[in-house]
Order: sequence, then structure tokens, then C-alpha cells
Amino acid sequence: MRIVLVVDMFDQVNNGTTMTARRFAEMLKRRGHQVRVVAIGESGKDMFGVPEATYRFITKISHKNGFCFATPDEKVFRKAFKGADIIHFLLPLPFERKGAKIARQMKIPISAAFHLQPENITYNIHCEKLEPMSVGIYRFLHRYFYKSFRHIHCPSHFIAGELRKHGYKQKLYVISNGVEDCFRPMQVEKVTDPDKFNILMIGRLSYEKKQHILLKAVQRSKYANQIQVYLAGSGPCEKALRKQGEKMKNPPIFGFYSKQELITLINSCDLYVHAAYVEIEAIACMEAFSCGLVPVICNSPKSATVQFALDDRSLFEVDNPDDLAKKIDYWIEHPEVKAVMSTKYAMQGNTYRVSESVKQAEIMFHDAINDFKENGYGR
Repeated sequence: MRIVLVVDMFDQVNNGTTMTARRFAEMLKRRGHQVRVVAIGESGKDMFGVPEATYRFITKISHKNGFCFATPDEKVFRKAFKGADIIHFLLPLPFERKGAKIARQMKIPISAAFHLQPENITYNIHCEKLEPMSVGIYRFLHRYFYKSFRHIHCPSHFIAGELRKHGYKQKLYVISNGVEDCFRPMQVEKVTDPDKFNILMIGRLSYEKKQHILLKAVQRSKYANQIQVYLAGSGPCEKALRKQGEKMKNPPIFGFYSKQELITLINSCDLYVHAAYVEIEAIACMEAFSCGLVPVICNSPKSATVQFALDDRSLFEVDNPDDLAKKIDYWIEHPEVKAVMSTKYAMQGNTYRVSESVKQAEIMFHDAINDFKENGYGR
């Protein structure tokens, strides 16, 4: 197939959707498909670049969260879409909306993904307690973008359920974004302190990710003096987290890592904590346990990551650093149990490989193409 991926950012690997797009493109190419990408950047072979768009007020906030908006360009879209079998849109933003309009004009089959959880928006504007606002965003996104699609990729059963609950009647395909094969248990030259119990959390340093709960929990642990926390990522809360960490016996170590550096760090740590309240899937957590790192996950009603916990020892109560501290202490005190569970989590990781996810995406693409041949864009 000739597949076109449309996403605001592609070369700038600093958010989950971008990394997902890159993995998907690479795996689709390996399976023999021709893949074109329309995104911010310079044009090149199979890359159709556009400049960044600037929106008053919004751009400043988005930059703090590692995101840039792309400028819709009809000429670029038409050039990229020519001869395509299907166009797949990864976000419901102005760039993708314009692209979908052009695809319909060119009579090319389309599909979309749901990667932007409304709660990510409400948390970043500190309106997380206003549940009606999240409901309104789900409905707005449907009217603004998704109503034009009959085939939608959902990274988890959780988000598929949320879409159904908010009136999305399209065909939903639950397909994990997947983990690359390179994330697996391996012997590495340790980059962490062998005399410490090293805890890792990966993700954007933002309010809804709740890294501050992890730091509070470590301070309340019986073994606080022996624990070293690694926070892999960047974001608007970094300054506040650094200040909070100054009070700890071992201040957290911050870093933004390449893929290979991250694999080494994961395999060097002793425990993974995923404190985020809001998650559509959480590739970071999947990468960690695929390497055999036992996770402790926030038991949030707004997070799909809960599905990965193999038992209650890997779950802690929402916004409860005392409960998280108890779970951390348990894993410190039971290394033999942790070793057994490490193997089980690594095995679970093998069921979420991106190679399998791409095969499922191919089915969705074929369904969308066949549906279009039979029904066009009509309902």
C-alpha cells in the first residue's frame, strides 16, 4: 500500500504521538509499504515538510509541553496525497482537519487515530476537576474532526470505552501503539548507583503525570536514604520538581535520553513507577516492563496503564504517596519476588510488540479502503 501519515511533528522526537508515528512508519516500510509523511520539517524523500504554525497564547503553552503545531498547506497536501491508497491522521488538530478535507476532495480513503486525551488538556490548564469540560472536549473533537471518519484507531480498550461513552459510533480498532523489539531484558554496564535502590519514571514533566507524588512517596519510604530517583523527560514542571527534590536525601536525577541510553537506564534500574493520572496507553511504562522492570502504577480511572498491572502489588491509590511508599518498600524488602515478577512482566511485554500492532493496523487500512470503495464517504 501507499500510505500517507499526517501528524504535526515527526522529526522532533519529544512526545508520545511523534514517537508512535516514527515507529509506525518504520515498521510499515519494513513490511513493504510505501510510506509518506506530512509534518513540520524539511522536505525530502517521502517527507513533505511544512513550517510551524503560531497561535496566540496556545503556542507558548504547547512549547512548554514539547509540542508544535504544523501549518496547513494545500499544495503540500495534494502533492503528498497524489496516488495514495489511504491517508492516516494521527491527531485532531487544524493541520489534520485541513488534510482530511483535501483527502476527501481527492476521493482518497481516510482513517484516524485517537491520541489526544481531553484530560491532558484540562490538566494542563488546571481545570481537571471540571468533568463537564472533558465531556465537552470529547464532543467538540467529534464535531470538529472525527465525525468525518468511519475507522478510528484506539491505543487501548480504555479509550475505546471512553469514546463509546461519549457518543462515538464509528468502527473502533483497539490496537496498541506497541513496543520495539530492542526494549527487552539485557545485561548492560550499569549507569546507576549499585549501592542505591534506583527507581525510574519516564514521561513528560507535567502536572497530570504526577511525578511530584513519586517524590513525596520516596521521602515517606522507610528506605528514603537508600533510594535514587531518575526522572526521564522534560516539561513545564521541571523547575518545581527540582525544587521539591532539593529536600530529598538523594535529589532526583533528571535527563532526556536517546533510545539506546534509555534502554541502558531501564536495564540499570530496580523499579519503575508510573504515577500519571491521565494516560491513553503509556508506551513508557510498556517499554520499562518489557525490559523486565517491575512497575508500580497509579490506579486511576482515567488511565489505561492500569491494565498492565499483573496484581495489586503493582498498583497504588490515586494521589496517595503513603500507599505508593508502602508498595515501594514492599519491592525493596522482597527482591526474590521482584525477580520472579520481572520475568513475568518481560513476557507480558512480548505481547505488545509494535510488529504485531502494525499487522492489525494493516487490517484497519484495508477495511477503510474497502469501505470507501463500497460506500465512498457516505454514511
